[in-house]
Amino acid sequence: MKTSENSTGPGRSLFARFFRWLFSWKTLRRALLSLVGLFTLIALLVTEENWRGKRAWENFKREWEAKGERFDLAAFMPKPVPDDQNFVMTPFFAPVREKERRMASGDWRDTNVLQSTLDIYGSVSNKRAPLFGNLKTGKLTDLLEWQKFYLGNTNFPSIPQPQTTAKDVLFALEKFGPVLKQLREVSHRPYAQFPLYQDKDPMLPLIHLSNLKSVASVLRLRATAFLADDQSEESLQDVKVILRLADSLKPEPFLISHLARLSVLEISVNPVWEGLARHQWSAPELLDLQRLLGSIELLADYEHIIRGERAGSNNILAWLRSGRRIPSGLLYQNQIRIDRFYQLRALPLVDAGLHRLYPGQCNQLTNLPEFRKKTLYNFLAPLLLPSIGGAVKTAHEQAVLDQAAVACALERYRLALGQYPETLDALIPQFIEKLPTDVVGGQPLRYRHTDDGQFVLYSVGWNEKDDGGVIAYDQGKTLILNDNRGDWVWRYPTNR
Repeated sequence: MKTSENSTGPGRSLFARFFRWLFSWKTLRRALLSLVGLFTLIALLVTEENWRGKRAWENFKREWEAKGERFDLAAFMPKPVPDDQNFVMTPFFAPVREKERRMASGDWRDTNVLQSTLDIYGSVSNKRAPLFGNLKTGKLTDLLEWQKFYLGNTNFPSIPQPQTTAKDVLFALEKFGPVLKQLREVSHRPYAQFPLYQDKDPMLPLIHLSNLKSVASVLRLRATAFLADDQSEESLQDVKVILRLADSLKPEPFLISHLARLSVLEISVNPVWEGLARHQWSAPELLDLQRLLGSIELLADYEHIIRGERAGSNNILAWLRSGRRIPSGLLYQNQIRIDRFYQLRALPLVDAGLHRLYPGQCNQLTNLPEFRKKTLYNFLAPLLLPSIGGAVKTAHEQAVLDQAAVACALERYRLALGQYPETLDALIPQFIEKLPTDVVGGQPLRYRHTDDGQFVLYSVGWNEKDDGGVIAYDQGKTLILNDNRGDWVWRYPTNR
């Protein structure tokens, strides 16, 4: 027993001495002093980094503000306008305005209040519903399919004895008659803008965006049915209301609002195209449409959107700094790189004065050297920088609007002289004051006659190549236009 105790005694003694040393006041004091020193050093480094980041950002901001740039979101938020002169200050939009106001004040509770929307399908699955005609696919709306759909849908009014196809569709759409009448009555108001609160809370959703598209879809179908019923003036009034819905998104300095506006504008152009394909517009109506569509300058609006998006990113970064979860110096350094991207990369993509957008430069944005390697100074860039998809859609929709205005002038020429002109120059100055240039490439729009007595009018498209007026589609259950390939073409179906 003594031998065993003697053999284990030194080990126990060594462990006991180490334990007493480790937890002695002297050792603990040294450890605490070391930790304090380490934390002090880290705090000094963070403080110095915060100072450096803020100073660098302020220098960058001062330099560009001297050149006329603005970086605060308030500079891009629309100014209040009188309610009685504002198109969206109508009772129909009151629920969605109220919901957005409550959310801005911190009340995010869901309610059963209707959100100022219309359902053209009557809660029926879109898979079972008829489709619209479309300029992109070259197909006209089949009103017979819509007539059958509504006659068998108890969510819409119908009469026992069917009338003409167009009248039955118009009768079904009377479900929305009071709302559409209300919107038409206030559409003449000079202003159109929703109240915005994103300067107070950058995370607030814009609920009204999807609502506008649903209303525009109802107006689109009714405008098409009016044309089929030889009520072109009524159709024109519905197209004008759709354009006012799009106008309400123009003041909003956000890319998501801009994209929603492009969707609404696309909806507005389709009944115009169908009426042109069937020669249903009168000369005065064509002149009115030509003026309205030709006055829309999406490229100038896109420059405003880019600056607004930059200001919105700055607002989000300021919100992150207020939470103090990330060192402010890192946020400032990220802010410099994000804002420099907008200033030096995104804004030069568009030249509104020349009516041009540059696809080659846009495509380069997907692999920029300054963001290829992720660092602490650029890790937020992928979250806050816009994709080039917005530029592609803007260019394409501007091309369509330009083509629509020229197509109205061509139809006016045909009504006056019995046929389409040999060249677009023949339209000047009687039928159009100035021809728009191709938004891609800056050259004149391409134009030629077809064997059936019609014409093809097109832009070279995003690939910057003249593909001879050939449209590129992605294959699937339905044809989907590929904006990145082929030409952007205005043409009419051969079977009308």
